[in-house]
Amino acid sequence: MTEAFGLYTHIRANRIRSGVLLLGFVVLIHALLFSLILAANALGGGSFEQILNASTRQFSRSWPLAGLGALAWLAIAFFTHQRLISAATGAKAVTRREMPELYNELEALCISRGMTMPTLQIIETPALNAYAAGIKDGDYVVAVTRGLIETLDPQEVRAVLAHELTHIRNRDTQLMVVAVIFAGIFAFFGDMIIRGWDFPYGLSPSSKRQRESNTGWGSSTSGNDSRSGRDKGGGALLALAIAVVIILISWGLSTLIRFALSRSREYMADAGSVELTKNPDAMISALQKISKQATFDVPSRMEAFFIENPVSQRITGLLATHPAIEDRIAALEKYAGGKRAEPRTA
Repeated sequence: MTEAFGLYTHIRANRIRSGVLLLGFVVLIHALLFSLILAANALGGGSFEQILNASTRQFSRSWPLAGLGALAWLAIAFFTHQRLISAATGAKAVTRREMPELYNELEALCISRGMTMPTLQIIETPALNAYAAGIKDGDYVVAVTRGLIETLDPQEVRAVLAHELTHIRNRDTQLMVVAVIFAGIFAFFGDMIIRGWDFPYGLSPSSKRQRESNTGWGSSTSGNDSRSGRDKGGGALLALAIAVVIILISWGLSTLIRFALSRSREYMADAGSVELTKNPDAMISALQKISKQATFDVPSRMEAFFIENPVSQRITGLLATHPAIEDRIAALEKYAGGKRAEPRTA
């Protein structure tokens, strides 16, 4: 992947990553189709060579269907991604009349940078968090939690809104939507496959019994027929194992989409907030407060959208979607001249 240095290379890198993810989605859906064909033929029995040849012939006739399926899902995701995200996070749109101060603040920030006003949404939770989403003008969304509005002071809320607008300006939201909604379908499909598989021990007991009845295992036949049955059973098992490996690789690659979500996006969004508000101290104090109460119930694959990871069982290391709050505050102190708020004494 292209490594980003500065704003414009960051935006270009996001576009390249989005294109690679979309291309990878098309490739993986064809791999998934072949694995399903291979598994279906393996269940019918036969030698490995027979199963592989039959699967290859069937795939050569049916691969355009996988392409059409990929295009259909991309079209559906394009028009429904915002509704899917809002349903997953519980965000509801609000108007100027309902939240005049918050709406006017967001509008003022947009006017200062010549941006189209995104839809403002509220998540009814006492947690302190926020996110931005969308792929083009007219469907961008900035959502904040009720707890964030009620806990942070106006300058801190303004800093958070500027942070989320920077994600839109930097095209981070496009990459996150592509990664989670467009290409993330494989992760959900893989989860379903693993639930039906006694991983890592092999087939579940019911599947083993069915396989034994289909292949004649446990029978008392002897001679050439018995050897032939074992050969066919072995070939079918090998084909089935390959199919499962392909499915698991597809699921694993879709999970590794986290690598495409560079954690530098949060540092740059923090810096963008300071650029818009000229108030690094507000961004620092907002992060300090958010870090104490960011967790609430959202799907685990949605955590990358938020200003801080809302999932309680946080992943660390290379697969982490966010840098540590302490590291972000240290960067604001070093490069933006910000200062932490002095702790209040009783």
